[in-house]
Amino acid sequence: LTVTDDLGRSITLKTQPRRIVSMLPSHTETLIAIGAGAQLIAVDRFSNYPKAAVEKLPKVGSAYQPNIEAIVALKPDLVLADESSGSRLTEKLAQAGLTVYGGTGQTFNEVFEKIAVIGRLTNHEAGATRLVTSMRAELNTLQASVLRLPKVSTYYEIDPSPYSVGPNSFIGTLIARAGGQTIVPAALGDFPKLDPERIVNSNPQVMIGLTLDDARRRPGWAGLQAVKAGRVFAPTPEERDALSRPGPRLPDALRALIRFIHPEALK
Repeated sequence: LTVTDDLGRSITLKTQPRRIVSMLPSHTETLIAIGAGAQLIAVDRFSNYPKAAVEKLPKVGSAYQPNIEAIVALKPDLVLADESSGSRLTEKLAQAGLTVYGGTGQTFNEVFEKIAVIGRLTNHEAGATRLVTSMRAELNTLQASVLRLPKVSTYYEIDPSPYSVGPNSFIGTLIARAGGQTIVPAALGDFPKLDPERIVNSNPQVMIGLTLDDARRRPGWAGLQAVKAGRVFAPTPEERDALSRPGPRLPDALRALIRFIHPEALK
């Protein structure tokens, strides 16, 4: 089997991989959800779900601070990594003679494409197809609950820099499917750093990713619609994980966004 990863590299597997190291939580969750969990021998330090399946697995650093020696010592026949950390992780592991796939879903549709690719790489295509089918059905049901409701202008904060999300990112698409509309124009990219003045001028109706107290303390934010109405929401740790990981928990992420943007739809 040969596939091309997001770094443009050809990845060839001669047999089904039996020893897989996952360096991203979204890959870990996907492997377990498609039935390939038994092939996992180690994960990155941020992989925490499903807890029972990952808590006993060795942790081998993170995408940006990998424990190369520990990964090589495990003798994996496949490592799943992140394309953006290519020169630091993917290339180092490839130079050590390991088979490494570098790639993640950045857009909504890419999430499903990556699940399919991981299904092919691990010889779990049927499990990947079942997962994609069930995810799409649940997502469509949730989206239908807000279809007739008005669009709500939404600011989504990844971190206080402030980094946010564009409409074509997987989070931006989920916001739209939840009945919202990100204040970030597509021209700025999928995960841009914003000028705080743009946020003030946009005057969003809902803010997600920070607390109401945080918002009130920022210059010029106290008078914004979302702040005055108290519609500023900090996701729980579980919700934040689901929202930040392009993987099987997209329906959980969409349900959380609907609760913030159109809570009346879930009653």
